[in-house]
Amino acid sequence: MAVKATSAPPGGLTPKQKKRKDTWKLMKQNYQLYFFLVPAVVFIVLFMYVPLYGLQIAFKNYRTGDGIWGSAWVGLKWFEKFFSTPRCWEIIRNTLTISVYSLVAGFPIPIILAIILNYVKNLKFKKFAQTVTYMPYFISTVVLVAMMTLFFSPTSGFVNTIIQAFGGEPIYFMGSSALFPHMYVWSGIWQSMGYSSIIYIAALSGVSPELHESAVIDGANILQRIWHIDIPTIMPTMIILLIMSCGNIMNVGYEKVYLMQHDLIIDVSEIISTYVYRVGLISNQFSFSTAIGLMNNLINFTILVAANKISNKVFGSGLW
Repeated sequence: MAVKATSAPPGGLTPKQKKRKDTWKLMKQNYQLYFFLVPAVVFIVLFMYVPLYGLQIAFKNYRTGDGIWGSAWVGLKWFEKFFSTPRCWEIIRNTLTISVYSLVAGFPIPIILAIILNYVKNLKFKKFAQTVTYMPYFISTVVLVAMMTLFFSPTSGFVNTIIQAFGGEPIYFMGSSALFPHMYVWSGIWQSMGYSSIIYIAALSGVSPELHESAVIDGANILQRIWHIDIPTIMPTMIILLIMSCGNIMNVGYEKVYLMQHDLIIDVSEIISTYVYRVGLISNQFSFSTAIGLMNNLINFTILVAANKISNKVFGSGLW
């Protein structure tokens, strides 16, 4: 049987080669723009990739005198030590409790705030509301915890003063194990919701006014317009931010927890990041703390990949 000869592509290049050639041509034409990427690339390489060299101490018995290369290999010794620690699962449970609680309670609130602000017609009030909700984000963590300590003090805090005015007993909010997760999560939501809503406000600004005009003509109320116009518009943004939040589910802010932490609530406030601080910087167990941090990041990476895969299957979009 005769084989039909195939003609060569125009210019003698395959589609893949032609695409590569066009890409290089485009880069040469706009080379000035790529120079702006150089500082960012250098920053990422120096501060994100070069430090990965030090991760090998998680598998070594690191001693500062011997250096990284001179320290002896111990394999998975430090990982086994962590999982055999009596408080291991308590620390993991505390981390997941605070992180999942923060995600479930905190993720929808900036979206709701952005939608509310989007429907405010009075521009002066809208700007005032935006400023009021943004400002807490710029309060330092130390000041925020100090404010909480003063406001919720059982002796002089105005919250307990109000409780006593209604005949109740003062509550030691900052010393209650049961209240610690709520204090941490809701103070964080109050501080960050305005700043987190900016990206949703920007996404909502891209909604065509004609869609809302058509919906109003068809008799749609505000809730129907939000559900059928606004939510679908910002859905890709919501998905991306949710995936990124899932990828940080094991990373609970160290500074705020450490400032709120004391002996009365150590059973619920000891999380991975504070534990790493204690064993790494205070006890100088560098290999042990590095192993815990590496394990933590591997879990985050696994959750990120899984969340992205689920998102691609369910919603048809993801980070990649």
